[in-house]
Amino acid sequence: MIKLTDHVVNSAARQKAIERFREKSIILPTFAQMRNPELVPEKIKHSLKNIGLWDLHPANLFRITWKNEPVEKGGLFGGVNYIEIPEAITGVKARIILLVGKYFPTGAHKVGAAYGCLAPRIISGEFDPTYHKAVWPSTGNYCRGGAFDSELMGVTAVAILPEEMSKERFSWLRDIGAEVIATPGCESNVKEIYDKCWDIRRNRPDCVIFNQFDEFGNPTWHYNVTAPAIEEVYNSLKSENSHLAAYVSATGSAGTIGAGDYLKKIHPHMKIVASEALQCPTLLMNGFGGHRIEGIGDKHVPWVHNARNTDMITAIDDEDCMRIFRLFNEPEGHAYLRSCGIDPLLVDRLNLLGISCIANLLSAIKAAKYYEMTSDDVVISIATDSAEMYHSRLVELTAEKGSYNTLQAAKDLEKCILGQGTDHLKELGYYDRKAIHNLKYFTWVEQQAKEIEDLNQLWNDRNIWEQQFNQAARWDEMIEEFNEETGVLKKL
Repeated sequence: MIKLTDHVVNSAARQKAIERFREKSIILPTFAQMRNPELVPEKIKHSLKNIGLWDLHPANLFRITWKNEPVEKGGLFGGVNYIEIPEAITGVKARIILLVGKYFPTGAHKVGAAYGCLAPRIISGEFDPTYHKAVWPSTGNYCRGGAFDSELMGVTAVAILPEEMSKERFSWLRDIGAEVIATPGCESNVKEIYDKCWDIRRNRPDCVIFNQFDEFGNPTWHYNVTAPAIEEVYNSLKSENSHLAAYVSATGSAGTIGAGDYLKKIHPHMKIVASEALQCPTLLMNGFGGHRIEGIGDKHVPWVHNARNTDMITAIDDEDCMRIFRLFNEPEGHAYLRSCGIDPLLVDRLNLLGISCIANLLSAIKAAKYYEMTSDDVVISIATDSAEMYHSRLVELTAEKGSYNTLQAAKDLEKCILGQGTDHLKELGYYDRKAIHNLKYFTWVEQQAKEIEDLNQLWNDRNIWEQQFNQAARWDEMIEEFNEETGVLKKL
């Protein structure tokens, strides 16, 4: 049976964590506080006024929220950060909204997913920060988020990611003091990461692996924090005739897409659209390959992906993403968009979209066209990170293709955005979803030693997903008890 983390399993390890947190003045935020920062104690808000968004300070754990003020230092909290991409760019009537991840610490929302994995282990005594090291296997921002959270919680981090990921990721991880392990391959080489994890399990007993692809803390964070943020944005902009038509997310580790489970309870007719790379169409065609849409993972179905709730698969050409990335970030691209009558203030904000965010945008456009959506339809997705993470890619593209110009910008807008069609997508029936679920067997039972009974439970037990996602309420109780015992908040 798939277990729940709802009680203390090792009192001795938990006590060591309490002593470590007391020594380093660390306070853990609750999921309720990350969802609604108005609940953050005033003493903590006061301390944040002198702390930068990316500073390695324990108080920045309280900035793991969609509601940070969009400033580099001293900001507190406001509304959810989001951007709306208008019809002049998308070519569709539906309103397409992207939540903005740039204003999380590290510049990406994965600090939340990592927190959802590490914090429950600490408060339950499953992780001893005085002995264990936290291993963060990732194809992108998750290992950065895990390393950041680890540093703030007094934990030693080990980051594992493919060697072909962007230079910015590697340099930042080394600067923060994480042990960095580069595995062979690119974005889609997930198995090589898993192989390294098995090597660590066999030879490094002091390491605990937080595999985002099978850690329920990952989608649980999104279910309890990201989904309510989406609902808040939707409620703030909807009109009398509006309805939430679709939620779009790259499959990746199946963390972010877990927010759809919450949203579908409130909007049962909403479509959950899973996006992946055309060059590696795992869900669409049981396919394989390499691609350049950093941060979305491939060649397997994550253990924590609730395939029952997935309505559509879209596959996005990575060449389209790279061309749009230039359009949205090169000066000549900005000039062309302004010449098309697009609001200059919006053009200046297009750098809020990283490469995988552009893939989400294109999937939203495909879904809007397929379902013939109107201006009453709202489609919401996620801008996981920003262009700031990929400046080296712009340099590489210039070296490969030459300087960007107005003619190329016109071609890229017309072909790569306005030219998106309803090809390379699939609306899923019951047995299509079951087929996707069954693919988990080959990774998780054959390779990763999961039990087939647990695999079957994930499909047959209609309550197991809600039970996992609703653990956050119990975790909040345990966090408050933990903080009470450290005494740090009292002393502020």
